Amino acid sequence: MRSAAGAEGRTVRSAVMAAVVLDGAGTVLRWSQAAAELLGRTAEEVCGRPVRALFAESCGAEDAAAPYGAAIPAGARALLRHRSGGTVDVTLRVLPLEPSAEYLMLLAPTRQVTDWEHGACVLHALIAQDRIGIVIHDENLAVVRTNITPELFGGSAPPPGSRLTDVISPQDAGATEAALRQVLETGAPLIGRELRMRSSQKPEPQRVLSLSAFRTEGSAGAPAGVVALFTDTTGQQRARRELDLLKEAATRIGGSLDVTRTAQDLLDVLVPSLGSLGWVSLAEAVLSGDEPPKALGGGDQHLRRVASAGPYPSHFIRLGEVVPRLPYTTVLQDFQEGRPVIFDPESLAAALEDPAQGRLFVPEGAHSGMWAPLFARGLVLGGVTVWRTKQADPYNGQDADMLMEIASRAALSVDNARRYTREHRSVLALQQRLLPPATTRTPAAETAGLYLPAGGGADISGDWYDVIPLPSLRVALVVGDVIGHGLYATATMGRLRTAVRTLADVELDPTELLTHMDDLVQQFARETHPGHRDTVGGTCLYAVYDPVVRRCFLASAGHPPPVLIRPDGTVEVVVVPPGPPLGVGGLPFETTTIDLDPGSILALYTDGLITRDGLDVDSGLRRLTDRLAALSGPGRALDDIGRALLADLGDAPPRDDIAFLLARTRAVPAENTASWEFPADPAVVAEARLATTCQLSAWGLDELAFTTELIVSELVTNAVRYTRGPVGLRLIRNEVLVCEVIDPSNTQPRLRRARWTDEGGRGLFLVAQLSTRWGSRYSQHAGKTIWAEQSLAPGA
Repeated sequence: MRSAAGAEGRTVRSAVMAAVVLDGAGTVLRWSQAAAELLGRTAEEVCGRPVRALFAESCGAEDAAAPYGAAIPAGARALLRHRSGGTVDVTLRVLPLEPSAEYLMLLAPTRQVTDWEHGACVLHALIAQDRIGIVIHDENLAVVRTNITPELFGGSAPPPGSRLTDVISPQDAGATEAALRQVLETGAPLIGRELRMRSSQKPEPQRVLSLSAFRTEGSAGAPAGVVALFTDTTGQQRARRELDLLKEAATRIGGSLDVTRTAQDLLDVLVPSLGSLGWVSLAEAVLSGDEPPKALGGGDQHLRRVASAGPYPSHFIRLGEVVPRLPYTTVLQDFQEGRPVIFDPESLAAALEDPAQGRLFVPEGAHSGMWAPLFARGLVLGGVTVWRTKQADPYNGQDADMLMEIASRAALSVDNARRYTREHRSVLALQQRLLPPATTRTPAAETAGLYLPAGGGADISGDWYDVIPLPSLRVALVVGDVIGHGLYATATMGRLRTAVRTLADVELDPTELLTHMDDLVQQFARETHPGHRDTVGGTCLYAVYDPVVRRCFLASAGHPPPVLIRPDGTVEVVVVPPGPPLGVGGLPFETTTIDLDPGSILALYTDGLITRDGLDVDSGLRRLTDRLAALSGPGRALDDIGRALLADLGDAPPRDDIAFLLARTRAVPAENTASWEFPADPAVVAEARLATTCQLSAWGLDELAFTTELIVSELVTNAVRYTRGPVGLRLIRNEVLVCEVIDPSNTQPRLRRARWTDEGGRGLFLVAQLSTRWGSRYSQHAGKTIWAEQSLAPGA
């Protein structure tokens, strides 16, 4: 015996509604084909027999209630016997047929009736929705029934029999019908497809809808139509778009410490997401790192156009140009008080004093614009403007709030970049003020120094170079690099440069000078807060060149070695024992001596020049020597060589400062020097004076003979009186006349004021009065040299 479920499952698919005609006694008079399919019994088998014989069990109704005297209710649910032996659960209803005494019994599978009831409830509930649009289409996609009203999506309601092309724009209707036809043909449902939909009568505003659709089928399984469900997701799409825009703004804006780059990043976020084109103008004071003035009213706003995006018209204000004067209007007042403004081309043109200015502010084809201030800390740093030409919707208050939110964030980034620009400019100015002139010319060498500050957000370091003229026509060349960045490093560099100059003036040799510098840096560290002592230190290379003997003395405190370009074009790295960096202490420094021919070029630099582009020191040094060999042609100016070398580094700003010093050596001709050596005997003083007079006469300097004789007499007399050993005398003629007396004593002479009763002690005082300057220095091995200079300039 078949189960009821099996029989019912079969009949649900085949029968829709079965009909049976009964007489007053409940006898079957007529039997429909649907009834035959429902119970598997033919009309011949059933007609003429009581209908109650088909029931598997009592209907549960009272016999008195039966209209025809049989225990059959007017309407109920019952189990009928199937011919196969199973039962069929049906819902039936008995209706009298007037005016005859017959009755009509309608039968349908209970499951099918339940489906009909549920379907009717669902359809009724969907049709009653006011936020979900329901459209029932037939197999030709004509509208059969819908709940869409003109108020639902802001467009027309599709009447029955119409097509979507009758109520929405053709391009939107075409895409929608194509999606529905695919559902109708394939039977695959469509879930959550996004559609842009505009009314055919009113193209604006455009709405974003989510479309879901499924196919309906007839009793034989043939496609009967499509049911489309539309939900308005315009608000959700806008919220998602705004969230994405804010996320992009947070990611892209503020990554640079350059005000112009920050302004361009702002526009790259806004265009094309919020507008078709736009521009940013900043206060001129902001571009230089200063605060803009707090001013209200019209006139010259001191704004300069700095960035643009989108199809920026060529006749507009060019980047870098000043924004013209603006009249005082409510639009400008709102802007100056930190509020965004929405306008259209007509209202903006009416607010301008000169109608011709409209061509500078209104793009062709634009229909809606917004202007928002870059407002930070109560200051208007500038403004951003966006226009819509391609987007159909005009700007509204929600758009203005979004623009102001992004502009406020950008204003903080612009203000941070402005303050960095101010500090960077201050530190750079201090750094440059502490450096010597870029080019110098001395009897010992001509020099060219270059300084390239760090960029791209990196702080300025304490790199420096110096050229220090020394007595006896010598020159000191210095290059150094302080640990750390920023203002403290620059201040430390200034202190170290001053110390080097002071020690150089004492005429210490390179080893002693670096030893004193090392002690000084250790003292700086002790004076520094304990948490920052590790940041106090640096490297230094100190060289002294003597043009008379054509010799250079070098010592290094952890600094990269210099590069030497000889007159014949050969290039070599000078091997200098590096020694410890300044501030380490405990280790000695060593002096290296090299002979230099006239015209040799000595290149001193900081590590930023050779460690650029991620190169190690050896690779960077090889690249430097190769470039110097190629650039250092005969007679080429040093500053040209330096600029060409820095140009090879590219446009990207360095991550570390670069200090670079080039020195082309000179030599004092042999005929411009004369030297003698005398025994330590008072009688040699006269010989020294005579030799001096003869030499000056040979040089044509007879006018200096008297003063020079006195200087030589006093210096040689002191050397003979207080030392044991030979006394040397050397005269050097160049821009000055140098008189040097060399003795083996290590006693430093001191100038003192003699009393009127003293018989001596006036020698050095006399030397100081007769010379331009004087001094003494210790020799590298033993003894000292006392020197005095006299100017050879006319009228001196």
